[in-house]
Amino acid sequence: MAGWTLRLHGVGNASAVELGSAMASIECDGRPWLTIDCGAEGLTAFEVLYGHPPDAVFITHVHLDHVAGLERLFVSSYFDPQRRGRVRLYVPAPVVPLLQRRVADYPNVLAEGGANFWDAFQLVPVSDAFWHDGQRLEVFPVRHHWPDTAFGLRLRGSVVWSGDTRPIPEMLARHADAGELIAHDCALHGNPSHTGLDDLEREYPDALRKRMLLYHYAGQADAVAMVARGYRVARPGESWPLAEPRTALPAPA
Repeated sequence: MAGWTLRLHGVGNASAVELGSAMASIECDGRPWLTIDCGAEGLTAFEVLYGHPPDAVFITHVHLDHVAGLERLFVSSYFDPQRRGRVRLYVPAPVVPLLQRRVADYPNVLAEGGANFWDAFQLVPVSDAFWHDGQRLEVFPVRHHWPDTAFGLRLRGSVVWSGDTRPIPEMLARHADAGELIAHDCALHGNPSHTGLDDLEREYPDALRKRMLLYHYAGQADAVAMVARGYRVARPGESWPLAEPRTALPAPA
């Protein structure tokens, strides 16, 4: 499929195994361009679909349903001479030490020794924005568990990925002001860490909600109920068309 699309590899919360771990890829001309998160079920879905592991991943936060696939990605990358040290991991700078402790700090990552976890990857710590393959992406903090531990992503004019979050109207006023598709965490019922449908309707204007695609919910019953309320709800494996990004480098003169 030509153009830009958002491919959902998984859309569920940490307990909704049948929906897959919340993970997606921004595709360009049918190929994975940048993958968001790397959960265990999501990575399996990615590899089944494309026939290879991801080449570039943005990490939103380090809960295991979003990073459990990194150990497997380490193995597939480290033992492939063409991929070792070339798989890009874009990680918000405050998340880097959390990811180190959560995943990378396991002692002696290979039983035979001689390797560090980061040898398999090209780690790119990011702050407010970063460049990937000629496009500029924006990074912004969200409300999930604790300040500065979880982040969202924007490809201007194309897509905003909220990551796991409570409502963030002040962030979306700034980072979703160019008509983007907004993939937003939402279940039928919210909690102190995630958005619920009532939260969504209380915190966001109607015009913004009409651009939302809801994901990270608890099960099929949630999806049915949210669709009945007039919302678009993401399903595993779906592909959603995106507008052309407005962030590319200018063509050389």
